[in-house]
Amino acid sequence: MNKLIALLFTLLVLAILSSFFVFTISEKETAVKLRFGEVVQAGYDPGLHFKMPVVNNIVKFDKRIQTLNNAPERVFNTDNEYLMVDYFVKWRIKDVKTFFTSNAGLIAKANTNLTGVVKNVLLEEFSVRTLDQAISSQRVELMRNLREQTKERSEDYGIEIVDVRIKQINLDQSVNESVYNRMRSERLVEAAEHRSTGRKESINIRATTDKKIRIMLADAEQKAAVIRGEGDAEATKLYAESYNKNPEFYAFTRSLEAYSKSFAAGAGNVMVLDPKSEFFKYFKQQNPN
Repeated sequence: MNKLIALLFTLLVLAILSSFFVFTISEKETAVKLRFGEVVQAGYDPGLHFKMPVVNNIVKFDKRIQTLNNAPERVFNTDNEYLMVDYFVKWRIKDVKTFFTSNAGLIAKANTNLTGVVKNVLLEEFSVRTLDQAISSQRVELMRNLREQTKERSEDYGIEIVDVRIKQINLDQSVNESVYNRMRSERLVEAAEHRSTGRKESINIRATTDKKIRIMLADAEQKAAVIRGEGDAEATKLYAESYNKNPEFYAFTRSLEAYSKSFAAGAGNVMVLDPKSEFFKYFKQQNPN
């Protein structure tokens, strides 16, 4: 019994002592070994590794993909507008030794350095583009440059950029009113141009219509004159034929028409004529034979 207790005690002591001489790295971790604060080894594979107690110190890091998701950055574009760019970055440790030395071994410090890198790239890319270009015609180029430039500059911090995405682009609140006024002025100018074009088209349409109406009226008057002329000619022909057939009857009917027009001209009219004149020929008493 005493031997069993002694064995268990010995194993416990060995386990405690081994913890000072060995350390483990999981598949989701990476680490650096320090000797009095100086990196002597880095980038361990998963498994069990040896260290010297007191002399060596092990600093572990999560080598899985990390997410940088800061508040929107304020940038300035070629339209003299301040924009608020909301973005996120996916990154992970590429060179753990460089990561440790350049970021003081702190994830928070790495995020701060990466934020500075992304901000500088955003300022450069938006400074040569308008808002319309950034969100439409040059969006693909903008995203490609953003990823490539951020990836290249992040290598100095031992960081590998997996992805950089812009979530949203908004106008800064301080310039919303000025942008609205500018857009309103542009729309007023556009509306004035449309009204001017409309008035011009209206004048052209009226002029064309008036011209067509005048032509149609002239054609109608010409046709009417031709028809009246043909009618007068036909009437004259009929009168001539009637006169030739019975001149006395023709003279009688024409006199009746003259009487009707003269006597029906209106009340109060006065006619001074000789009763024996030819005009009253058919009013005279005829002697029957």
